[in-house]
Amino acid sequence: MVAFLKEVADDLVARMGKDLHHAAVVFNNKRPVAYLQNHLAQTIGKPFWSPSFFTIQEFFALSTDLQVADGFTQFFTLYQQYNELLKEEGAKAISPDVFYPVARIILSDFAQIDNDLVNADQLFEELKDIAVIEKNFQHLTAEQQSFLEQFWTSFSSGKQKNHQEQFIRMWRRMPALYRGFHEALAAKGLTSMAHIYRKLALGEAEKPEFIDDFAKGKLVFAGFNALSNAEAMIFKRWNQDEKALFYFDTDNYYMQDETQEAGLFLRKNIQKLGLPNALGESRDLIRSVQKEISVYKTQGQTAQAKILQHELEQDYPMLDASDNAGKIALILADESLLLPVLQTIPTHYKGEAGATVPVNLNVTMGYPLLATSIFGLADIWLSVQSQLSAGKKDTVHYREVEAFLSHPLVGLPPDLRNELQKKILEGIFVEIEMDVLKGAGELSGIFFKRRNTGVASISGLLDVFTLILRQQIAETTLKQTEADLFIATIKELNRLHDTLTEYTNELPLPFVLSLMQKAIQGIAVPLSGEPLEGVQVMGLLESRSLDFDHVYILGVNEGILPQVSVSPSFIPDSIRRAYGLPVIENQDAISAYMFYRLLQRSRKISLVYNGQGDENNTGEPSRFLRQLEFESGYTFRYFDQSQNIATSHHTKMDIIKEAEILSRLNMYLDQQDPSLRISATALTTYMNCPVQFFYKYIAKIEEPKELTENLEANNIGSMLHFVLERFYEELKADGPYITRERIAEHRKQLDRLGITAFAKIMAGNEHQQVNHNGMQQVVLAIVAEYANVILNYDEMQAPFSILDLESKDQISFKIGVNGVERSLTLHGIIDRVDLKNGITRVVDYKTGRDELVYSSLHDIFDADSGKQNKALVQTLFYTYVYEQAKGITGMEPNLYLIRKMRKEGTLFYSSESRKRVHLQVEHLASQKDEFIVLLKSKLEELFNPGLPFTHTTQTDNCKYCPYLSLCGK
Repeated sequence: MVAFLKEVADDLVARMGKDLHHAAVVFNNKRPVAYLQNHLAQTIGKPFWSPSFFTIQEFFALSTDLQVADGFTQFFTLYQQYNELLKEEGAKAISPDVFYPVARIILSDFAQIDNDLVNADQLFEELKDIAVIEKNFQHLTAEQQSFLEQFWTSFSSGKQKNHQEQFIRMWRRMPALYRGFHEALAAKGLTSMAHIYRKLALGEAEKPEFIDDFAKGKLVFAGFNALSNAEAMIFKRWNQDEKALFYFDTDNYYMQDETQEAGLFLRKNIQKLGLPNALGESRDLIRSVQKEISVYKTQGQTAQAKILQHELEQDYPMLDASDNAGKIALILADESLLLPVLQTIPTHYKGEAGATVPVNLNVTMGYPLLATSIFGLADIWLSVQSQLSAGKKDTVHYREVEAFLSHPLVGLPPDLRNELQKKILEGIFVEIEMDVLKGAGELSGIFFKRRNTGVASISGLLDVFTLILRQQIAETTLKQTEADLFIATIKELNRLHDTLTEYTNELPLPFVLSLMQKAIQGIAVPLSGEPLEGVQVMGLLESRSLDFDHVYILGVNEGILPQVSVSPSFIPDSIRRAYGLPVIENQDAISAYMFYRLLQRSRKISLVYNGQGDENNTGEPSRFLRQLEFESGYTFRYFDQSQNIATSHHTKMDIIKEAEILSRLNMYLDQQDPSLRISATALTTYMNCPVQFFYKYIAKIEEPKELTENLEANNIGSMLHFVLERFYEELKADGPYITRERIAEHRKQLDRLGITAFAKIMAGNEHQQVNHNGMQQVVLAIVAEYANVILNYDEMQAPFSILDLESKDQISFKIGVNGVERSLTLHGIIDRVDLKNGITRVVDYKTGRDELVYSSLHDIFDADSGKQNKALVQTLFYTYVYEQAKGITGMEPNLYLIRKMRKEGTLFYSSESRKRVHLQVEHLASQKDEFIVLLKSKLEELFNPGLPFTHTTQTDNCKYCPYLSLCGK
């Protein structure tokens, strides 16, 4: 089937012949230009003088010498005019950050007013009740007046709420603001694009003679659909003057059906406005050929791109033709699918004779800066400046510094980066002083520099990008896409810089930083490619006027095609309808036309939608697809990309004790390596999970050190241990006998001890000076509170005598390995040993979720019972080691469990009896004997070379395991 632009080319050549170069060809966008040039070349078949090509905005801009103001210039102009109106009213000026979101809506409304030639004074006139409407709007039809009455019903009661009154005051200012805005722009030699439309339509253009340059030819408008009132008036005038040709791409499918929304605007253009279609009457294109449409339902947003992997491989042979323009197009109704599509498209295919052929890909919808490391670096910089502007200190949060040091564009030498990271980690620098970063190179010096004004902040980010660009050029590592993005970003920042320099230098810095983010986050650059070769990737709007053999449309979901969202506006829907301004139905009609037009000449169509419903998607296909199924007569093939859902079964890989593993394990035996000892923690680690023991004590895999703003629970526990050790150490220095009065008096030192403990545990140096941030101060308060819980209990237990603090003891323990007696060293560090009422107590502090209750020692040592009690095992372990090391007996294990000691005390008790059977001296002997037997059995299991390190069967044991990823869980 002949492409629309081919028909246009043939008709233009037939009509104009040698005068073709006098014509001006105008499109909605630039994408069709290359295609029409190609068709003209094929039609003429020899060198020729080309017509001039324009987008509609470029062409209309020729009618004035004024420059179109950019968005920031328009905002600041509007902001100044609005504050002048407030000043005249005696009201307080509005701040720019508050006005910015309002300004965007006002500017959008002004643009629509101009595009559709609405009388701004009439539109914004204050309407208080229906009587005023009837008086001032006699020119409106009854239907238009009813729309207005519906809107103003709530305002006629005389009981307006505050926001309604503000709304009315806003409307009262609008006529003067509209005039003042355009006058202020004109005074600077500027204007808005919509105002150019308005002036040209009303015959007020500064250079109406601009079309005389094409007097010997024609003004050719191709592929237009929805026209604003301004465009309609201009086109109608030029048509009456016989200066213009109009090429509308139409089809009887929607032109002859008044209920078909796709033809809404074309019917208006041809039938009501009287704009003739140079291609003649509409034809049957959609129904002329029986087509098969493939419909793919996927489970997930990005999954839509995955179907391309297989489907495109079948279509790639179409690209072997020498002229493959218009063969394959990927239309993204949802443009967020661009990156998944680019990551999915096969880059090569098997061509003729089995040769591997690269795929030519052309993407002109724009590669977003948001998806690049350039924006990532800018985001870090903006965050740094936000922190500096929010406080007086020259400090930056460690997260931003870490992100900077590891960012690929920074390019720090690994040694320097590691040195700085180590310095930050060792110094617990949650908030990092600028001086620490001075040694990170030239880029660091300008990156971490306080900028005190808006203009200076823009210059600062420009300096960062300029330096990186120079470095990458010098290192020849700069890629074309990155170069284009750098240039586009620098241009946009320069534009904002010039605007701020012209208007004011006193804007709040946070507001300027937000403007900078808004300025760059919308940047996108086209990826290099050939528009007439290979696979074309484009958005729905870019597909206008273009035809392809095989069309893939992705994002064919209700709510996306058509879009259900509309731009925010201060002009209510009823008022918009009364004045003929765009409403949601217009959006539907435009989307419908673009969708159906793609079907007209294509041979094969594939529609893809996301069938998974979530907060952003209904999971329903577009109603356009349902309409097509009902009325087109096409054949539909449906594919459901269902993904198998199954629970993953972890394959447990036991670790055999052989070779190097066995050698390392045996180093614990017979003091082959005196530094290798079995501690209470090592024992409970093995009981918790043998594989975890292997990773930690045999493979020696350590957790990477990280700087955390919120301290982990184990850090709090370590700090509490340190505080209590120093607390009683200082008391013991004046005598081991501890009374209630001595404890109460020494509590005054808790704050000092907490600060010392923080430096010791977090920095490894108790003399380290640390500036505690808010969260760290909360942690210090928690540690002090925990210490007070213990000291409160100790005051009730006093008097008692301190025998040992953090006592480090070790003993030799005999086990059997393969029938041979071997020895290993048991090592314990006991928090506190004291003497009360003639009983020697082992005291262990715990801040976690441990329990005093236990079922039986046998259950505790049974790996599959799920009844482990780590605290009891450790306390009994400490008791046994201390007794053996000191040659004493009858010690009582006590667990100072912060969460429960007030109610349950500190003694373990068994749950086997209905009443509590505390593990006190009278019950300890039998329990201790059983413990020693079970301990020996467990250690013989550990060192048995025939038993591998196995994974725990208790899933709860894996929750906080640092080696979880190594196990594949």
